[in-house]
Amino acid sequence: MSQKLLVVEDEISISTLLQFNLEQAGFQVVTAMDGKSGLKKAESVVPDLIILDLMLPEMDGLEVCKELRLKKLNIPILMLTAKDDEFDKVLGLELGADDYMTKPFSPREVVARVKAILRRTAAAGTEFEKQKEEVEHLRIGEVDIYPENYEAYFKEKALELTPKEFELLVYLARHKGRVLSREQLLSAVWNYDFVGDTRIVDVHISHLREKIEANTRKPIYIKTIRGLGYKLEEPQ
Repeated sequence: MSQKLLVVEDEISISTLLQFNLEQAGFQVVTAMDGKSGLKKAESVVPDLIILDLMLPEMDGLEVCKELRLKKLNIPILMLTAKDDEFDKVLGLELGADDYMTKPFSPREVVARVKAILRRTAAAGTEFEKQKEEVEHLRIGEVDIYPENYEAYFKEKALELTPKEFELLVYLARHKGRVLSREQLLSAVWNYDFVGDTRIVDVHISHLREKIEANTRKPIYIKTIRGLGYKLEEPQ
């Protein structure tokens, strides 16, 4: 499927020229003649890229750019300006534009810039997905833990854990199926800050059970191994 572009330009001759050349290059093109309608179309169409003129009626390009970013619409933006004003260019880039071109310009150059921006954003998106995949994910039953993001979920709902509860849960999860003594847990999670007082482990285990066990008297995740310690395991 061809990529969709939104051209927000109030000069009909320029808008028509851009639309023709971009469609010849294989893009779908939607147009808007002022800032407000451009913002509305950006929200409804959600194009792959926006070509945005700086000087527009109703709402200028800088304001459109700002509103798009405030609405968390991270659509790539190529800003067009008739001014050779460094301030406008810098401000446009600071507000979230990805690139700019000064009028007059060659339609071929616009097509080349559009393709370059789309390649960059596609590469950045791929890298982001790769990074997400590489983030450590521990899953036991319906418990999901992301140690690097300091997040844990039970049945897809975020768990509210204290720092030590989170560290304890992560340590148990990384040693799933193994029996861990109170002393081991005390050493790993508390670094012997409470040396000799293993009750602190029991208290935190109790708190964890309250958050992930349907019945704390008959736990299916964190099992007590009498005389030895605790074990986190997959529920049967």
